[in-house]
Amino acid sequence: MSSFSRFARFLAAVAILFASADAAAAETCPVVLNHQAELLTGGKPQSLCQYAGRVVLIVNTASECGYTGQYEGLQELHKKYAQRGLAILGFPSNSFGGQEPGSNQKIAEFCQVNYGVTFPVFGKIDLMPVSKSPVFAGLAAASGAVPRWNFHKYLVDRAGTRVESFESAIEPQSAKLIQRIEALLAQGR
Repeated sequence: MSSFSRFARFLAAVAILFASADAAAAETCPVVLNHQAELLTGGKPQSLCQYAGRVVLIVNTASECGYTGQYEGLQELHKKYAQRGLAILGFPSNSFGGQEPGSNQKIAEFCQVNYGVTFPVFGKIDLMPVSKSPVFAGLAAASGAVPRWNFHKYLVDRAGTRVESFESAIEPQSAKLIQRIEALLAQGR
């Protein structure tokens, strides 16, 4: 057998292994996280399945909203709880009041310069109606609550089976939200 043939067989075997790993990951990924989204900074779409097994706080954000200051609180939560298993995911949207008019690049610059955001923020999405975003449609179905404004928060347990909804006015540092985050983090893996 030629070295080219051996190499081709090797590549085929590797492709089968990756396909099997992808299939296994899809089977263990909770439905509410079984989506892909591109980061604000671009690149290929990221699988939200990478956050399976973590407590996940998903927020629709906007740069020109009265609640925009919540970026600071979200960043504080990220710093405090990321090592314990909390993932915060931001999804900018221009759907409520036209308060996120900028491009993905402008949003990324805004988040970094004004709030030092280091948690993942994904590309701008449309939430009107919520069915336009598969991520938020699934969260709304699981929680029974549709975002009515910017900075609506969904808290997903580690198993991805329970989704809680928090209205925009609930600050990231509110006792109510922190108690729920800590309770879910304490449940371990």
